[in-house]
Amino acid sequence: MTKKEQYVYQFKITLQDSKPPIWRRIQVPETYTFWDLHIAIQDAMGWEDCHLHSFEMSDATGRKIVLSDESDDEDFVITNEMDLNPDFLKYIPILRSENDAILSSYFSLSNKKATYEYDFGDGWRHKIILEKVLSPELGVIYPRCLAGKRACPPEDCGGIWGYEELLEIIKNPSCDEYAERLEWLGDDFDPESFDPLSVRFSDHKQRLKMIA
Repeated sequence: MTKKEQYVYQFKITLQDSKPPIWRRIQVPETYTFWDLHIAIQDAMGWEDCHLHSFEMSDATGRKIVLSDESDDEDFVITNEMDLNPDFLKYIPILRSENDAILSSYFSLSNKKATYEYDFGDGWRHKIILEKVLSPELGVIYPRCLAGKRACPPEDCGGIWGYEELLEIIKNPSCDEYAERLEWLGDDFDPESFDPLSVRFSDHKQRLKMIA
């Protein structure tokens, strides 16, 4: 932790509609950007970061904010916003670049919820809850993963409903698709397995340089 990193944010990340829940509890510096949080979520969950993503949350006024690494693209630009009827502005998301958005400028214990979506095709939506704001522990390296349950689904399996179907198939050796799906998934895949000590967080700054 540096001198500027005065607090640590503890988040619980839960994959929406997963039953039983697939979740992780992580701690990150308050000075992290949403890009940095994206990398931490990818590493803690076990995703491969090979699809687009975005964050959604509300500001203090209740207006929706969308943060993405695509926010500079022309598809994300809202023109002539000042000419719009103010009564309708609250329904139009504020679009921001995640690379410049600091967590402490958006999250607080009174505004602690956000949604993280990964892979707009499969639609993996994660509920983010800020659980605690803590002082950093001496000698601890952040980010860190404290706890979690169940393995991350494999990429490109059709979203949460496709994943549930996949799990049903591999439970039934008599199913016609059993051998094919098991070969694709791998014999060592255990949907109930997760060890927080196995999580290795990558260098978020280096990852950003790689895509710049």
